Amino acid sequence: MPKKPRTKRNKQKTGLSPGTIVYTGQKQTQQLFIEVFNYSPTHVHEKELPKIEDSYVYKSDSKDEVTWININGLNHTNAIENIGALFNIHPLILEDIANISQRPKIDEFDDYLSLSMKMLYYDTDQGLISEQITLVLGHNYVLTFQESEGDVFDELRERIRHGKGRLRTLGSDYLFYALIDNIVDHYFVVVERLGDKIEDLEDDLFNGITQGNLSNQIQDLKREILRIRRAIYPVRDIINRIEKSEHKLIDNKTLPFFQDVYDHTIQVNENTEVYREMVWGLMDMYMTGISNKMNEVMKVLTIISTIFIPLTFIAGIYGMNFDNMPELHHPYSYPVLLLIMVIMVGIMIYYFKRKKWL
Repeated sequence: MPKKPRTKRNKQKTGLSPGTIVYTGQKQTQQLFIEVFNYSPTHVHEKELPKIEDSYVYKSDSKDEVTWININGLNHTNAIENIGALFNIHPLILEDIANISQRPKIDEFDDYLSLSMKMLYYDTDQGLISEQITLVLGHNYVLTFQESEGDVFDELRERIRHGKGRLRTLGSDYLFYALIDNIVDHYFVVVERLGDKIEDLEDDLFNGITQGNLSNQIQDLKREILRIRRAIYPVRDIINRIEKSEHKLIDNKTLPFFQDVYDHTIQVNENTEVYREMVWGLMDMYMTGISNKMNEVMKVLTIISTIFIPLTFIAGIYGMNFDNMPELHHPYSYPVLLLIMVIMVGIMIYYFKRKKWL
């Protein structure tokens, strides 16, 4: 089977000046989709925008409304550049938005915060989806940039539409927190499902079930948990930095909520490390099982060889072509010799069973 060619994501960025927006993903045909939630304690407006320029009206100094602008389609670099110009986002941040191999990080500026992290969820057809998402917190607005449609914010959208909880009564920093919290909560879902897969495979190994190629399944789990670990591990430090930040866009009333997210990131990292050790243990268990089966085969073959060694010895003696072998001419030589062989086999089998080798 031919190997799948490796994708050189960063090769196309080589030699370009800093701040050049280059999409490094594979979804080049993704349609641009822009959705807006503009809300206050008394109302909410939800709409789709046909073009980026229409979002500029939501950059308002009003203290009564919060706007969430969600942009799907990182392959539309011109749109990212335009919204960066509208909201005065630094070119290096725009470059990181389109670079899907960007490590999770946070950048602080005077008028906004930018946070890049991985959004993880399982898709029924494609398995584990790891998608980069960038959040930009500004005065009374939050921008989110996603690679494609499909995310983990459906419950959050319902809370905004129906005014559930405190979301519509607090500022953009709380919306910023709520988006991060949704992403981290789905880390638990992903890690829990990964744990179920590991435990099912562990049960198969214990029960001796060898359907399919278990070594390939274990290797797939190792690669999957490494992807999850790379996405989750840096988030703890990012949330800790937000929690300790004194940025003017983060209200002191919101900081305890970030403390709660920080606790969640510690827990999900600990769970990931546990499952990582379990996956390595599965490989050891699999190799031990193969070794035990090989030992059982060698044990049976050794016993069979041991039984046939004296029989072969006797057959070899009486297979020699000497004339002076009187017992060869005795009328009962053949049945007597067979009886001796049967008795020897019986004695050896009895001895092996008594030693619990059989």
